Amino acid sequence: MATEFNMETIQRAYERWAPIYDLVFGNLFEPGRKATIAVAEGIGGRVLDVGIGTGISLIDYPSSIRVFGIDYSEAMLRKAHERVRRHNLAHVEALAVMDAQHLGFQDAAFDAVIAQYVITTVPDPEATLDEFARVVRPGGEIILVNHLSAAGGVQRMLENTLAPMVHRLGWSLDFDWARLEMWMDRRDDVHLVERRRMPPFGQFSMVRLAVIARRLTKRT
Repeated sequence: MATEFNMETIQRAYERWAPIYDLVFGNLFEPGRKATIAVAEGIGGRVLDVGIGTGISLIDYPSSIRVFGIDYSEAMLRKAHERVRRHNLAHVEALAVMDAQHLGFQDAAFDAVIAQYVITTVPDPEATLDEFARVVRPGGEIILVNHLSAAGGVQRMLENTLAPMVHRLGWSLDFDWARLEMWMDRRDDVHLVERRRMPPFGQFSMVRLAVIARRLTKRT
């Protein structure tokens, strides 16, 4: 029987991951982390880092950028707070427990939103992307790094087989490029800037989305 993928499942998974997350994923996800932060440095200003986790990315931000980090897992954020204190990271504005699908910020509050390996850890990626677009100012960017599932073939069959196990780890394999394109097509305030394959073995993609105007109608 398939494991239900919901916020409770995700929180339990990341409570288990918190003590060993950096050891297991630190080097694996480093190229994506540094690539997104390099883009954010070019934009400047105030950045919302969604899914900040243990705060492993915080030491890579330049001091010129103000960073607000959020995560759904209190256990992960405790590690992030420890990292901020240990390294005296004055550029970190705040860290908070928050659901990425319901951001507690005003419209256009940030110059950029970074979401590293996050969009497949939420039950409703489209609602999450809508929130990202809402809180980024016109002229800013949404910067994603994530695995995008295969559209078909052997790889997709393998992903379907692995889905129940992956759900227990706090991830989903149900979000592909076509689904992201559909989300972009129905919006009038975002457009694609760049899609770039990322290590290891091109299994991840960095996607940059420019916010160009404020949407006037609510998502239905």
